[in-house]
Amino acid sequence: MAPGKLLEGQVALVTGGGSGKTSDTQPAHFDEYILRRFYAGYGEGIANLFADEGCKVVIADINEANGQRVATDISNRSGSVAFVKMNITSPKDWQAALDFAKATFGGLDILVNNAGWTYTVKDTHTVTEQEYDRVFDINVKGIFHSVNTVLPHFLAQGSGNIINIGSCITENPTKGLTWYGATKGAVDMITRHLAKEYSSKGIRVNGISPSIGQTSLMPDFIGKDPDAASLASLAAPVPLNRLCTPLDVAKGSLYFATPYFNNFQTGIILRVDGGHYI
Repeated sequence: MAPGKLLEGQVALVTGGGSGKTSDTQPAHFDEYILRRFYAGYGEGIANLFADEGCKVVIADINEANGQRVATDISNRSGSVAFVKMNITSPKDWQAALDFAKATFGGLDILVNNAGWTYTVKDTHTVTEQEYDRVFDINVKGIFHSVNTVLPHFLAQGSGNIINIGSCITENPTKGLTWYGATKGAVDMITRHLAKEYSSKGIRVNGISPSIGQTSLMPDFIGKDPDAASLASLAAPVPLNRLCTPLDVAKGSLYFATPYFNNFQTGIILRVDGGHYI
């Protein structure tokens, strides 16, 4: 039989857990909450579902207002959650976040590297060096810092679970997002290499590869604020007839996170795309 809560007793750190825009309403149930949110972030969805499944969640985000908002939303549904302000490009912030998880919840079992960024879609030869550096610092070097900080903790306890959030852009090269796509290709390879190196030591590493969804990055991906016509156009090629939601990404992450469903998969990149890239 399945346990009452699939992540009971686990502690997770979710980077970028405060991404998204403020909601004016607070539905009582998580599914309704996320599906009604406009521009909710994937990290917000993961934090909510993990908390609903009994996990103690540390929300890490550079945006203190949004991070505190998500933590308050979860707390209002009786979830165990805490917020820590964090810049994932800072090794000191990574150490502080790990120390915070230990002090607040007694440890850390799951790391979700979700935080990401993109420049606005443009001709690749017009991307500035500053934009190039920033997209690699956040999307790739942030994971580098996580490895140097969190992996020693996982190795010391003989167990750990890392979930890296990539992108289905690796399945379909896209005009105007070359360097963003390169970072997500790096995320996939980092996931597989870490799994190869550390799985025998009790640390599983897997990745989620979402297709485009109505998150706060969508205007940058498509070069404008989405309207009904653009949303319909983006959903048209998807066999399941809709865009990816934070709840979809959260469920994929839960599959890798819970030992009830999964303790024999590592190095897997799971597409969450409604069949778009079959």
